[in-house]
Amino acid sequence: MTTPMLRDRSARLAAPVSARRRAIERAPSFRPSFRALGALAYEGARVSVAAVDLQSGQSVFAVDERIVLPTASIGKILLLIEVSARMTDRSLSEFAIVDRAGQDAVADSGIWQHLQAPALPLSDLAALVGSTSDNVATNALLRHIGLDAVRARTESLGLVRTALLDVVRERRGPDDAPQLSVGSTAELAWLFYALAHGHIIDPATSQRVLGWLSLNTDLSMVASAFGRDPLAHRGVEHSTWMVNKTGTDAGVRSESGILRGPRGGLAYALSVHFEERDLASRLRVLDALRVFGLDLLEFVH
Repeated sequence: MTTPMLRDRSARLAAPVSARRRAIERAPSFRPSFRALGALAYEGARVSVAAVDLQSGQSVFAVDERIVLPTASIGKILLLIEVSARMTDRSLSEFAIVDRAGQDAVADSGIWQHLQAPALPLSDLAALVGSTSDNVATNALLRHIGLDAVRARTESLGLVRTALLDVVRERRGPDDAPQLSVGSTAELAWLFYALAHGHIIDPATSQRVLGWLSLNTDLSMVASAFGRDPLAHRGVEHSTWMVNKTGTDAGVRSESGILRGPRGGLAYALSVHFEERDLASRLRVLDALRVFGLDLLEFVH
């Protein structure tokens, strides 16, 4: 007599070894991410995360992915999309010269504030935003393009929880938007999924945006797990390819991007809003983001 347990075991043993191995290898758990991010939430942080399979479009991991959180410089992606769309329809020349005005001046991220050049081609400003999240270049582009145009483009893409709210400011007063940008990780992961497939406006527009973002030098968060050179990671290395955009502010760490590997690809987004009491609280957040990055890498590699 064969018991059900023995029958199940016999069926498993009878299955092709290669098929069983593929099933085991193709099912990373994301449990480390769940534990690490859960620990942050237990301490009072607001956490939102989403990861989408690039081939199927299906969610592979999500936690509170529809809530809206501050995303700092992540919203600059929306500006780059509008700039790229206008280059595609030729209403804007990539060689148009944009002056640096006094009203654009702001410190922190970016290098244009440290350069002598008083004006740059529009496409160079977009490259500065993509590579160093350049605040002065962002404000110059917004002055040239208009924040209302960026908002209209955002709405036309169907994004209702994600927005670039304002120019970059040294300080935010009571009459200013409380954040530079906000977003839901569900929409941000979808945005990178759509960019990867050439669906944001058209393939040329999408590819141009990804080209600017591929220059990004900030691999301090999720992408710190990918083992790439922060200053040179545009190509394929060890069978992986990546592109990302980060957002950093006091108590805010956010990243969205794409990771491809030999076993597949993912579009992902992760935002954490936390009380930055000391260096240790910041480091705990960065450690958790790296854990998520390791799970993404395991999935695709």
